[in-house]
Amino acid sequence: MKKWMAGFLALVLSVGLLTGCQVGNTQYVFYHKRVNNKTLFCANEEKCSLKEAKIYLCNYRNIYGGAYGMDLWTHEETARELEDYVKEVTLAELARVFCMDQLAKQQGFVLEEEETKLVSEAAQTYYDSLTDAEIRYMGIRLNDVELAYEHYAMAMKLYRTLTAGVNEEVSDDEARVIRVQQIYVPDLETANTVANKLAYGEDFAAVAASYNRKPSVEVTVARGDYPEPVELVAFNLEEGSVSDMITADDGYYFIRCLSKYEEELTEQNKENILLQREKEQFDDQYEAFVNNSEFELNEELWEQISFVEMEDASEIQTSSFFEVYEQVFSEKNE
Repeated sequence: MKKWMAGFLALVLSVGLLTGCQVGNTQYVFYHKRVNNKTLFCANEEKCSLKEAKIYLCNYRNIYGGAYGMDLWTHEETARELEDYVKEVTLAELARVFCMDQLAKQQGFVLEEEETKLVSEAAQTYYDSLTDAEIRYMGIRLNDVELAYEHYAMAMKLYRTLTAGVNEEVSDDEARVIRVQQIYVPDLETANTVANKLAYGEDFAAVAASYNRKPSVEVTVARGDYPEPVELVAFNLEEGSVSDMITADDGYYFIRCLSKYEEELTEQNKENILLQREKEQFDDQYEAFVNNSEFELNEELWEQISFVEMEDASEIQTSSFFEVYEQVFSEKNE
């Protein structure tokens, strides 16, 4: 279940936000014909209520605002910027969920009886966790939470179905992460100086400290991180060995291998590769649907929503909407 959740959230954050009237790679014009003070946006003919948006917004407020063990909302210099980001993420995910729901229905998907029961269970669990202040702010009842979970469950079901059959075998070599020291210089004269110093046996790190123009000397690298000529050399170095001069990126690289196999990072990279495969397979159908969709956003209503200007915003602490879904649905989707 956690893998599906990770894949879905990666999809939300990687395809792009709605800022500038854009979903994914598609540009949209936002109209105001069918939206009212209770509707945040229309995705084709499907309306997203302000209530449902506030459920997501409150949860993202506290998920992102509590990052690094800090209450970022108490820092005036970051609060406004954080609010803009949280609102962007909220709008992006809701737009994506509503598009995915419509695509699912178009393909004949329905929630099975067991899934409907899980939706009700998740809604009751989440609703019971809310304080009176949170319920008042969101303006919701239990049936509003059920509807939000129905939309989310349908989107997740579509994602699982469209990514089924993805090859889950990722070899150690494909995912391999190595640890190296690097020197990059932009001109041949400096590169020749570096080459001479290394040839005379000077310490690689010491030379790098004087000449490297990259932000870091020691880095971990996966396939695709370096330009192809550099990758070809770096991934074939033995530990402790140093490359010759490599021409790439309008400059010159020198690489020293510290570790040719970082086990923990390699295992993590396998998950990243698998999620990327799933996203690519999912996008084939999803992007075609989105490219033919129309969105109408109630911009005036959305601009009025602000936690920064709320006197009692600290009373909004809920952050478990997605966690509750994962817990309730995990047994079925393991």
